[in-house]
Amino acid sequence: MCVVYVVLVLYMRAGWMRLPVIKPSAILPRSKVSVIIAARNEEDNIGRTLDCLMAQDFPKELLEVIVVDDHSTDRTSEIMLSYADRGVRLISLEAGDKLNSYKKYAINKAIDSSNGEIIVTTDADCRMGPNWLKTIIHFMEANDLYMVSSPVSYHEEKSYFENLQTLEFLYLIGLGAAGIGNGNPTTCNGANLAYRKEVFYEMGGFKGIDELASGDDELLLHKIAEKYASRIGFCKAKEAIVYTDAKENLSAFLSQRRRWASKSTKYKDKRVVALGVSIWLFNLALLVNILCFCWADADAERLILLSILMKIVVEFAFLYPVVSFANRKSLLLNLPLISLLHSVYLVYIGILGNVGKYDWKGRSVK
Repeated sequence: MCVVYVVLVLYMRAGWMRLPVIKPSAILPRSKVSVIIAARNEEDNIGRTLDCLMAQDFPKELLEVIVVDDHSTDRTSEIMLSYADRGVRLISLEAGDKLNSYKKYAINKAIDSSNGEIIVTTDADCRMGPNWLKTIIHFMEANDLYMVSSPVSYHEEKSYFENLQTLEFLYLIGLGAAGIGNGNPTTCNGANLAYRKEVFYEMGGFKGIDELASGDDELLLHKIAEKYASRIGFCKAKEAIVYTDAKENLSAFLSQRRRWASKSTKYKDKRVVALGVSIWLFNLALLVNILCFCWADADAERLILLSILMKIVVEFAFLYPVVSFANRKSLLLNLPLISLLHSVYLVYIGILGNVGKYDWKGRSVK
């Protein structure tokens, strides 16, 4: 299993390296764009995100910002309305039947009322530079792409725990980019995702994946990749990075990762399933070996230590160009610890992410 893991990670590194670094362009975009945010109880964040969107160096006549208030009980809606005179449209979800996927419902409702040819989704706790949207849309238009995934990174960490999360999160973002680089899209992040509205409707929107609370990004990627894998790109540009916040505590972190893992029950691409299962089995085997280390003979001990070392070395080889791109190379000092903790967390989340319910935005969903 160790050899399989090493080969897989090196294969993903090759995928990352295949992606060209996108340089800023002076060419103005041609397509009308609708930026959509689904927000619930985000009074502490939504204003800063909207300020970033209002500051975009993007033709105003081509930009539409739609924010969907998902039954907020704080001042989120009030803050949204204060941007109405600057072109921000507010949609408020009405009380009705109990849903499991409020976010997909909110995004779908916004898309139905949008005027843009290209849909861009982000979250209510994100920040981006003034060239963010222009960079992504130019990349999409220049390469005639149907969907573009772009980088997301944690930022302004307040603790060592948040720094550890940033390295782990960059690993995930790198894997998603690498899959696209290898022509086999596997993961993306809805905090920084663009797709053509006509393709969204051609694929039936969220139909077939709407019973899960999560998956408005990754499962939609899989639907589009079934037919148009070659028309999916990753915008490997520093200007395209969206910044968000790490989780403040372990409970919130595990809840988020459990939500992300819950999407795996809907994977249809056997290659994606095989990749996930292989990584999970390797980490399970490594964890079992570590737990049995004290009872192992000298030869077995050497094999266990060699497996741990190989895991750290190959993950360093993968992560170095990723963190270099994000200007966060100092995070690699945490790699030995993260590499070991990752095995525990992946095994735990791999099991719990596929059973039962979890809490998301004050709701119990599955």
